[in-house]
Amino acid sequence: MRNNIVYVGAHELRYEIREIVEIGNNLRDMGLDICWENIGDPVHKGEKVPSWIKEIIKDAVDKDSSFAYCPTKGLDETREFLANICNKGKKTQITKEDIIFFNGIGDAISKIYNYLRKEARVIGPSPAYSTHSSGEAAHAGEDPLMYKLDPNNNWFPDLKCLRNKINNNQAISGILVINPNNPTGTVYPGDVMKEIVRIAEEYDLFIICDEIYLNITYNGIVSTPLSDVINSVCGISMKGISKELPWPGARCGWIEIYNKDKDPVFKEYINTVLNAKMLEVCSTTLPQQIIPNLLYSPEYKEHHIERNERYERRSRFAYDTFKRIDGIIVNQTNGAFYMTVAFKDGVLNDKQKLEISNKTIRNYIEEITRDVELDKRFVYYLLGVTGICVVPLTGFSCELYGFRITLLETNYEKYEWIIKTVAGKIREYLNS
Repeated sequence: MRNNIVYVGAHELRYEIREIVEIGNNLRDMGLDICWENIGDPVHKGEKVPSWIKEIIKDAVDKDSSFAYCPTKGLDETREFLANICNKGKKTQITKEDIIFFNGIGDAISKIYNYLRKEARVIGPSPAYSTHSSGEAAHAGEDPLMYKLDPNNNWFPDLKCLRNKINNNQAISGILVINPNNPTGTVYPGDVMKEIVRIAEEYDLFIICDEIYLNITYNGIVSTPLSDVINSVCGISMKGISKELPWPGARCGWIEIYNKDKDPVFKEYINTVLNAKMLEVCSTTLPQQIIPNLLYSPEYKEHHIERNERYERRSRFAYDTFKRIDGIIVNQTNGAFYMTVAFKDGVLNDKQKLEISNKTIRNYIEEITRDVELDKRFVYYLLGVTGICVVPLTGFSCELYGFRITLLETNYEKYEWIIKTVAGKIREYLNS
């Protein structure tokens, strides 16, 4: 090319969750059945969408208005409905004008980071959800800025680490929180959320809180929404229907903006995000239309309870199985539908392997595991032997070795097989 047209931050745009699919597809072409444990899609893993949800959607389709544009921020009645939910019992009140719809949280994440001033950085958790860490790093053209989540303390944020990094880097302008957390499945206590808000207030920062799993909690744990603790700090909450209904294919998410008028710089930034959204006209209309009817439906509460009970049962089985293994760190999952397993320091090396009887598959795995991260090496051998596709922890902008697995398999007999098989292969691999 006459000029270099490649975006400065292009090398930061990585998404291990889907990149490993190429490896899985290659193995499938070699005759191996693949069990996809990489993607957080409940429908793909067999969860049935209830008929009452389908009926509400069918009714919306019959209305010509569901085929039309909607206001750029989203449908007025839906935003009013969501603002009322957010405001119940809260000191910090929002209106419908503080809610903007996007085509999924991924779209919101892209806009939020892309329209930050290039020099302004947002520090996020490690391990990180890849869309956030890649999006923020790509906007800056630099490596992501991270604070640690501690596997020896239930994967809670290391608040001392967070404070020190903010204190030592004047470019940090915001803090990212993912609660309930992906990839760890941790739900942060209210005191942790309050302390993060105090740090933001002390250093005059804003907060981004990804709350897409806000209502997916179990084992007696309840999530503390950012709106409960935000006080006068500027903040953005990200929410949606992709996981909670579930309807990931709807690509319907929104942000709730807190305290926009308390800082002129933050207000101008939000207006920039809105103007960028305006260039796209609006987000998809039909999913927005059905949100009030779905959440008002008498079946919704029971549907929600039943789903969380299923995740609770699976989370306990996985924890009880993995906790018996020497050489790993595992915590009880209490939210979302993931579990992260970390390997203890020094237990992995580049000589370990699993025996693969199929010569073609064995040669392929041996080829792709040359000079890769040690947890990726384990993940590839696990995939080549069992067909179980998990995601290496280093793919989540993390220095620790480990992997993320889902709690989504709806066939419980198959789910038990997945967890027991992975546990057995961990033992075999560490002893090889």
